[in-house]
Order: sequence, then structure tokens, then C-alpha cells
Amino acid sequence: MLAGKRLVITGVLTRHSIAYAVAREALRQGAELVLTSFGRAFSITKRSASRLPGPPDVLELDVTRPQDFERLRGTLADRWGCIDGVVHAIAGAPADALGGGFLQTPSSSAVEAFMVSAVSFRDLAVALLPLMDRGSSVVGLDFDASVAWPVYDWMGVAKASLESISRYLARDLGSQGIRVNLVAAGPIRTVSASGGLPGFDAMSRGWDAHAPLGWDPDDPSTVAGAVCFMLSDWSAGVTGEILRVDGGYQALGAPLMR
Repeated sequence: MLAGKRLVITGVLTRHSIAYAVAREALRQGAELVLTSFGRAFSITKRSASRLPGPPDVLELDVTRPQDFERLRGTLADRWGCIDGVVHAIAGAPADALGGGFLQTPSSSAVEAFMVSAVSFRDLAVALLPLMDRGSSVVGLDFDASVAWPVYDWMGVAKASLESISRYLARDLGSQGIRVNLVAAGPIRTVSASGGLPGFDAMSRGWDAHAPLGWDPDDPSTVAGAVCFMLSDWSAGVTGEILRVDGGYQALGAPLMR
């Protein structure tokens, strides 16, 4: 599906992360990869990358530092000349922006969640735009923002912004033949979700009971497959979309009577 594609995948942390599952599946499908990470997470990403065939190189990218985008673009230009796609799997918020204290969250924390989790999607696409030709694909990881969720608070607001940004990017990049889409996953037990989101276990249990197909929070492979589809030429006519990979949770108005 991805034979010959040169892809940049952000957000790989441990082998339990969605981005790691995307990287593993992309390699299986014939892609050539570069991963990004930064700071204290860099060594963790390197260790995870070592488990992958190759293994792929890991480049520095802190989305709060404009110079990192410039350096990434230069390195990729020297290495490949052009790229075929990029996966944005970056999200983050201060602890006081999550957990049910929505009304008390300082504005500075809300802004940080917005900048890191949403604006960085635009910044990444714009930074790598000179390296992308017609047929390239920009894919972001999402969590449904059409409703309010318990304890998700300002991350939910940031995801709503991400969804809007993806539509505007699709509008502005479509004339260049570049697709922009999101994949909205159900709850996956990543390090950041299970460790940094209060109530994650209760949410994932409820998800499995509600979703017609059921839901395994420890299996990101279905999400990875959807991302690879969006990166592939099979999605050539798709842009500005949000593909939900959630076991059908969003299709029902009430839990199933089992």
C-alpha cells in the first residue's frame, strides 16, 4: 500500500503508542520512515525505533521551537529531496487543563494545550509543504470533539480546534493536490492517556460496552491501518475528512442492551 513512500511520523514514544503502531504498519506496507521526538522523550523514541525494521532515524522536533521546523525541513531536503506524507501525533496539555477543573484552568494552560495540540498541526504542514508534491498526504490523530467528555476539558477544546484547522488546511492545500485528514481513534492505553488522563480506565470500559464492534484499548493496530490508508494512494479523493476508528461508538445514541 505504501511502497516507495517517504513518510515523517511524529509522536512515537513507547511501543504502545498509536504512532508506533502506525510506523510499524507503514514499514510493513513498504514505506521509508523518519521519526521525530525531542527532549527527555528522545531517548525513549530511539529505543522504540530500535524495535522497528531498519531501524528508522529519529530527528529532533520540539513544536514550540520554530527553528526546529526549519532544521527538520533542511535535514529532510538533504536526505530525500521530497516527502510523500506526514503524520501528526502530537498532543499535550498541562495537568491543570485536564481532570475536571475546566472552570478553574488558567488561560495560559489552555493556550499551551491549543498551541501544542492544534496549532502545531498547521505549523508542521506549512514547514514541510516545500517538500510535498501533488498526491502527498497530511494525517493527524484526533479524538472526537463534537461532544464534551468527562475530564478531557481543554484537550477536548484543543481537539475541536485541530478538527477546524484540518478543514482549513484541506481548503488551502487542495489546489496543490495535497490531502489533509484526521483519524479519530477510540481510547487507546498510551502512556499519556493512561498516566495523564484521570478516569481513562472507566472511559475505556464504557467504550467497549457501548461500541457495536466492541473496543480493545490495548490494540492500536486498527487505528494504524486507517492512518496508512489515509497516507496511501487509495485515499486519493479524500480530504478534509475525519475517519472515526472507534468500534462504532459514535453511531449509537445509547449503550447496547446486551
